[in-house]
Amino acid sequence: MKSRTLKAMTSMLTRREFLKAGVAIGALPVAQFAHAYGSDRIKVGLVGCGGRGTGAAIDCLRADESTVIWALGDIFEDRLNNCYAGLSEAFGERVQVPPDRRFLGFDAYKHVLESDIDVVLLCTPPAFRPIHFLAAMEAGKHVFMEKPVAVCPEGVRMILRGDVLAQQKRLGVMPGTQYRWHPGYQGVIERIRAGHIGEVRAAYAYYLAASPAPIPRHEGWSDMVYQLRNWLFYTWLAGDQPVEQLVHNIDVMNWVMGSVPTRALATGGRQARTAPEHGDVYDHFAIEYEYPNGVRVVAMCRQMDNVAYRVSNLVVGSEGTALMQQFTDFYVRGKHTWEPGKQWPNPYVEEHRVLLQSIRRGEPINETRTIAESTLTAIMGRMAAYTGKVVTWEAALNSKLNYVERVLNIDYDTPAPKDPVPIPGKTPLI
Repeated sequence: MKSRTLKAMTSMLTRREFLKAGVAIGALPVAQFAHAYGSDRIKVGLVGCGGRGTGAAIDCLRADESTVIWALGDIFEDRLNNCYAGLSEAFGERVQVPPDRRFLGFDAYKHVLESDIDVVLLCTPPAFRPIHFLAAMEAGKHVFMEKPVAVCPEGVRMILRGDVLAQQKRLGVMPGTQYRWHPGYQGVIERIRAGHIGEVRAAYAYYLAASPAPIPRHEGWSDMVYQLRNWLFYTWLAGDQPVEQLVHNIDVMNWVMGSVPTRALATGGRQARTAPEHGDVYDHFAIEYEYPNGVRVVAMCRQMDNVAYRVSNLVVGSEGTALMQQFTDFYVRGKHTWEPGKQWPNPYVEEHRVLLQSIRRGEPINETRTIAESTLTAIMGRMAAYTGKVVTWEAALNSKLNYVERVLNIDYDTPAPKDPVPIPGKTPLI
């Protein structure tokens, strides 16, 4: 059956919306490459200086010895200062960020993009990703952006509009889907596609892990600051666990299937995390996705303490099975048997190396569409669990659910949303 992808299903929608914004796609200029090919140094800006942002900067510096950190931006001064201090201590002169290139505030991303960088790392909470990504594309910058790339359908549509710009301007875009750059995953999926387990009959995706701890409220924090500090517990900022975390394993399943699903049926709730500091998110989900060829994939996630841990993908074929267990265990068992060695490059570094090498070759890689598809797949599953409805791909894609508008004019004292915990059967499908 013909692959079902966002490209095929949204070309008219995204073009119409893009034209509505007053920009004709065919009239877009082809921008000069952000990096001067042939020169050694690549200047990198970081937007979002928390743990993952700092980690991404470290991975980028390790991936290419000629990269330098050129600008930093965050909404919190302690995050900004700690990131700068840690990077400087570890990498010395490769962190070239004087005070006038350390930007603080909700508009920090604009100043980072204006600071003569070649590549920007977008690592804020994902609610901000669509706005930051579109701005980076308009500025002509290559991008590494953490997953997920949106928390609502409107955000995904914005990412797709940014993809149009990336293609027109020949900009590199690498999402933080590091499994795609791990030889274990690559080897297993190559063999699945070669028929080593026969026809795929079913598949399973798991992200069963411990719960992050809420950050205690500090004196003087507004409600908005408190939510931003604890963004993982608010759907409008993080997307809830299927979108923020399980998206890794959902991305693997879309990769295996070579398609996106047609519909989702799901259940979920909160049993262990029920206090006010746990916001409005669930603590467990089980989602059944149906793909165009009739294959059903079950995706589970859970964030609870003192329970079994499993992060893996299992594919069942007519003639065997295949396992991809995070970075530890991989096999294909069927009419052909395969197990890889145990010496692998660090995939967190590898994704940056692939992006930077593609920029140096003058052939920037662009993985925007794959992560947009996987993000919307995850959002579709969350919508199914929250509402108790079967949610189709078309319904998710064209949903009017829009959290992006909440961050357009946000400030530290903006009244914080007070979203109720979703109740299936009562929460509407928007």
